[in-house]
Amino acid sequence: MKIAIVGCGAMGCVYAGLLSEAGHEVWAVDRWREHIEAIREGGLRLEGASGDRAVRLRAATSPADVGPCDLVVLATKATDVAVAARSLAPLLADGTHVVSIQNGLGGPGAAAAELGKTPVVTGVAGGFGASIRGPGRAHHNGMELVRLGNRDGPVTPELEEIAEVWRGAGFNVRTFDDIDRLVWEKLICNVCFSGACAVTERTIGEAMADPDAWSVASNCATEAFDVARARNIAVDIDDPVDYVRDFGSRIPDARPSMLLDHMANRASEIDAINGAIPIVGRAVGVATPFNETVSALVRAKERRMGVR
Repeated sequence: MKIAIVGCGAMGCVYAGLLSEAGHEVWAVDRWREHIEAIREGGLRLEGASGDRAVRLRAATSPADVGPCDLVVLATKATDVAVAARSLAPLLADGTHVVSIQNGLGGPGAAAAELGKTPVVTGVAGGFGASIRGPGRAHHNGMELVRLGNRDGPVTPELEEIAEVWRGAGFNVRTFDDIDRLVWEKLICNVCFSGACAVTERTIGEAMADPDAWSVASNCATEAFDVARARNIAVDIDDPVDYVRDFGSRIPDARPSMLLDHMANRASEIDAINGAIPIVGRAVGVATPFNETVSALVRAKERRMGVR
C-alpha cells in the first residue's frame, strides 16, 4: 500500500516508521525542511517502546512531490488541519481514504469539510508519549492504542481493512461504531494532563506525584467526564480519576504535546483540548471551572511567550 503521513511530527514519525517497516511505500510529508532532509539522508531514527533503529522511507516537503496514495494519514495538530487538508489534492484518487488523527475536538470534522467526497476516518492515538528529539529523530515512551471509526456510520469492511494495515505494523487497534465514545475516551486523558503539565512544566509522572498538580489535573478530567455523560456519550469509564491515573502510570516519563510545544516556543492546541470543555459544558449545563482556569493560564503563558 502507498501511504502518505502528512504532518510528520512526533506521532507522525511513529506512524511512518512502523508502517514503512511493515513493507508499505510510506512518504513522510512535512514543511520542516531540515527534518525532511535528515530523513532523506539518514533515514528516520525511531527510538523507544518499539525499539531503536533507523528506518528508510521516502520524504517530501510538499504533497505535490508524492502523487496519489491508497491511504493518507493527516497527523497535523488540530489547529492546522483545515490548511493541511486543502493541500492534499495531489495525494487523492478514487478509493483513497484519509485518516485524520489529532488530539482534542474538531480535527476530523475540519478535514471532512475541506475534502468533500473523500472518505475521512476519525483516528485517536493514546499512550504513546511521543516527542521529536531532533531533525529526523523521534522517540515514544509507549504504544498503547489506536482507535479508528467512520465519521458517517458504523464500522465497515473498508474500515477494518485500514485497521488491519495498522495492526500489521504492530499497532494495537480498535474500531468503533460510536465515534463520540472514540474521541472522548482519549480526550478525557488529554484534558487531564495537557494543560496541567504545560502550566506546571512537569512530566506526566511528576504531575501525578505532586498533590496540587494532581488535584488540578484530575479535576480537569472529572469535568470532561461529567460533560461527556451529560451529552449522553457512552464512554466506557467507571471512575474518571482511576481511568486517567491508570493511563498516566504507563507513560510517567512522557511530556504531553502541549508542554513540548511550550518548550519549543510554539503555540499549543489548548483551545481544542482543555479549552473545548467549557464550550461544550455550557451547552449541556455543566460547570467546568478547572478547565476554564487552566485554559486561561495556558493562553496567558503563550501571550507572554509571544506565540499567541
